[in-house]
Amino acid sequence: MIAETIATQFDVPGRLVTLRPIGAGNVNDTYLVILRTTFSEEQYILQRINRNVFREPAAVMANMKVVTDHAHQRIAAEAETADRIWQLPRVISAKDGGDFVVDEEGECWRALSMIASTVSYEKVGIPEHAAEAGRVLGHFQRIISDFPIDQLADTLPGFHITPRYLDSYDEALKEKIGKARLAASSEARRLSQFVEARRDFASILENAREAGELVDRPIHGDPKITNVMIDKYTGKGTCIVDLDTVKPGLVHYDIGDAVRSSCNPAGEEATDLSEVFLDLDLFEALVRGYLTEAKEFLTENDKKYLYDSIRLITFELGLRFFADYLAGDVYFKTTHDGQNLNRARVQFSLCESIEAREGKMRDILEKYC
Repeated sequence: MIAETIATQFDVPGRLVTLRPIGAGNVNDTYLVILRTTFSEEQYILQRINRNVFREPAAVMANMKVVTDHAHQRIAAEAETADRIWQLPRVISAKDGGDFVVDEEGECWRALSMIASTVSYEKVGIPEHAAEAGRVLGHFQRIISDFPIDQLADTLPGFHITPRYLDSYDEALKEKIGKARLAASSEARRLSQFVEARRDFASILENAREAGELVDRPIHGDPKITNVMIDKYTGKGTCIVDLDTVKPGLVHYDIGDAVRSSCNPAGEEATDLSEVFLDLDLFEALVRGYLTEAKEFLTENDKKYLYDSIRLITFELGLRFFADYLAGDVYFKTTHDGQNLNRARVQFSLCESIEAREGKMRDILEKYC
């Protein structure tokens, strides 16, 4: 097994005991590696970087290294006054001194430190958890908000640029497989009508950026609830993981994605759309936690577009799932036919729920801003 060979090429002491797949990510292959010496046990996370998604793994790792180094310095400087021990994965060097290892097939692998005694969840069930998820994201954004974006590569050009996903969707509709899948499914045709009704809305944040109302900062890029680590003993959020997508961008995409993934109790893989909705109690808790940290660096214009970002990122992810379904499931991992179509159904239903609760959501945002 290639992963077993790679696992011994990082600067971690001990003999390999076991290596097992973990996580349910849609992109990278992830393993827990356990090594032992006579006196100790070492554990770390091994990941194969998906080159179909991340075309420049070296740039991904360079971003991750400089941002985590910066964040660790900020965490250390604030440690004495913090109400918890904040953490962030550390990039583990390869034995040759590099930040990753390339196997015989040209695949890139990286090693990251374990975040000890923590757990992540597929869904948020209580407001306290939502508040911690918001706090973790706000803290991460705050401690990297002063990092110069000109030192970060744009490792995913077009990522979280909703109009470009709309273009990809249009291209998928033109292909033979896209036409066939649309013709064969009444549900797909219903979703296409949903997209058409919101086509003009897709550019709202990009228009604000072009007008100078919003500016780029370092962002996480994928702060869904499964990437938030909760301390098993204190119940407090301690860390955000999966830093592949760290890059320059609008912080609005981060907060929108956090709300989208945290405040829908049914989760992303629900099959009963009647269970999909934006839970206002979870939303208020998340906003409260987030703004405890983020209020310090958000501008008035940033706050102005918070609701729009939540609606937009939900629409955007649904659009991405739908376009991938039409294209033949070439991006997101699937376990069965029609999974991406159902994922799109869930996100679009959540988007409708967000639209129906706009007034109450804006009131909550104003309360804590």
